[in-house]
This record gives sequence, C-alpha cells and structure tokens, in this order.
Amino acid sequence: MRSTVDFPARGGPAFPPSLLFRNLSSSGADRALSPTDRSTFGRRGANSKLRIGGFICCTGSPGVWGPCATNSARLAVDEINKRGGILGREIELSIYDAGGALDDVLYRAEQAIAYDELDLIVGLHTSAVRVALRKITTENRIPYIYTPVYEGGEQTPGVMAIGETPRWQSRPAICWLADVKKAQRWYLIGSDYVWPWQSHRAVKRYIAETGGQVVGEEFVPLGEDNHEPHLARIRAAKPDVVLISLIGTDSSSFNRAFGECGLGATTLRFAGAMDDTVLLGIGADNSENMFCASGYFTGTGLRANDDFQSRYRAMFGPNAPPIGSVGQSSYEGMRFLEAVANKAGTLAMGPMLAAGRNIVYSGARGPVTVRNGHARMPMHLAEADGLDFKLIKPI
Repeated sequence: MRSTVDFPARGGPAFPPSLLFRNLSSSGADRALSPTDRSTFGRRGANSKLRIGGFICCTGSPGVWGPCATNSARLAVDEINKRGGILGREIELSIYDAGGALDDVLYRAEQAIAYDELDLIVGLHTSAVRVALRKITTENRIPYIYTPVYEGGEQTPGVMAIGETPRWQSRPAICWLADVKKAQRWYLIGSDYVWPWQSHRAVKRYIAETGGQVVGEEFVPLGEDNHEPHLARIRAAKPDVVLISLIGTDSSSFNRAFGECGLGATTLRFAGAMDDTVLLGIGADNSENMFCASGYFTGTGLRANDDFQSRYRAMFGPNAPPIGSVGQSSYEGMRFLEAVANKAGTLAMGPMLAAGRNIVYSGARGPVTVRNGHARMPMHLAEADGLDFKLIKPI
C-alpha cells in the first residue's frame, strides 16, 4: 500500500506528491483483508482526531492537478484546525494517489480504510474512480465527498458530490456561443470514460436547443498524445466549435497540437475541465479562441477568493503550484464538510448525509447551494488570454 505520511497542516513548504508517499507494505499490509480484520485495529472514531483520506490523482493524465489539490486541501485543514477542528476534533489528513490502474486505487482504499482507520474520504479524481470507489465506501459506511467537475446525477447513499455539472456549466455557455459567436456546427472530443460519455449526452441536448448540430464525436484513450488523426477528422468536419472533454495533460497536448496546426485561428474551442494548470501546458501561443466555464477562476474579484489566494501564497510560497478550478475544489470539499458537520451536530453518517443534501456553504467560490444532493454555485464564462483567463460574464 502507498499513502502519504500523516502531516499536520500548519504551514511549511509544499512538497511534490512524489516526496509525500511512504511505503506501508509489510507481511500484514500485503495480505487481502476480510471484514473481521478491522476489529484488530480498534474502533474507528475512538481516536480524538478526525482521520480524513484525500484520494487525489497524483499520477497519470489528471495528475497535473495533484499538487494544487493537495495544497488546497492542506490549506483548508489548517484553517479548520485553527478554528478548533470539526466538532472539536482536529483533522488528520493523509493523501493517497487516486491515479493509475483502477484495481490498484481500490486496493489502496481498502487498505487505508482498514489500517489507517479513515473516518471520511474526500476525492479529487476521475468519475471512473468514483463509480468504483463508492461501493467500498458504502460497504464500510465511510462518508465520501467528491469535489471536481463531473457529469451530475450522483445519488449513491454516502456519496456527496459538489462539483460543476453540465446543466449549469455547459448549457449557458453553449447558448452564449450560439447567440454571440453564431456557433452552429459542433465537434465533440473527450477522454474515454464516464464523465465525457455522460456529459456529451447532455451537451447534445443543449446544442439541439440552440438549433445547432453535432458534426462529429470521438472518445480518446487516457494518455493518448498522437492527435494528428483527431485533428484531421476535425478539419474535415469543418465545425464552428470543438467541445473538449479531455482531461489534464491530455487536454494540454491536444490543445497545443490544435493551435500548432493552425486550427486555433479559425475554430472556436470550448473546454469543460480547463483551468490555469492545463492552460500553462497549452501555452500562450496555442490558446486562441478558447473558452471555458467554471465555478472558479482566480480573477473573479470575490473577497473570499482574494483572501483564499493570499493565504495559499502565504502558506506555500510565491512558487507554489498555480491555483486552478479542479485542484481548488479540494478546498471547497473541506469547507463543505465543515458546514455539513456543524449543521448535523455530529459526525455520524446518517445525520451528516441528511444535512449534506440541503445546505448552503461558503468557500473561495462564494455561496454554494446544495439542494436534494445537487450543487449549484456561481458560474463564470471566460476566454483564454495568453496564460490567463479573461472573464466574460457570469452565467
């Protein structure tokens, strides 16, 4: 098993994920677990600390978000612990890599729940991991907060998803592109897993509502870096807009190639998981005519966001990993947890889940409203401007 060392979130330097891992493999840790094994490790929750496992992608295509996500979670933990913890319990945060082979991630989670006696999981990883991991958390009655942009519709008991969804993120942006940019012909390209699959189903309805049409669609295996065939098909289809649901470094390499082959000058792009981190990988020369919608940008001007960024820089230094919407969502997850626990007045799973279905909490994004398990937050449409985002309007 691989997990991070338990660290007190009280400042100090930000370490790259590769330096945080420790190897817990042993003759005991390597064996398969049975439900009765956990009785030998004591009663979960008996420890005065609240043990939270941050399952964050630190490797693979979405691993580009790992450093910001880790720092954002640490910052939230530091702030909460300074306020006295959650219901008087100091948070003890451990980070586990949620990247790599799915079986490895699930085994890592089983080991962490059993040996590290986690009380709760906060996840920032792909929806493919969430769909598999929720079975383990449900069986072990471990509350599970899922923070990033996703396809929507998560209703599994014990799972609380707070990220952007297509209805509030993509629908108004598609309407704006159709109205202002006169976009009618759309080409959809995404990574080959559940978030792009389900998001594209919704997106097709929104495009049809504007009178537009989808002239092509394809799904790309994670880690693909040869984009010439995709770009050739896009060029032949002559779309007005390419809607991009690629993630992490896959999105960076695709958009870089898109710009380098000249398509960026003639074809609009709209990306669903685009943030400052990915934009750095694309480069200023290749970000022309690229739009995105998100619940978080560094330039929103909100006082809460400005304060968050100041605290982030103060804790991790001027050369810390850049703040982007996907990584920043782990901060929101911790703030959501604090609000839910305070509302419930307990960390018992049943009351917490009931409280989490209908609540308003405030983080760096401003007030986020959760109704019947569905989160809605202030949403912004932006256009890439070199290596920054220029906000166009709230949507």
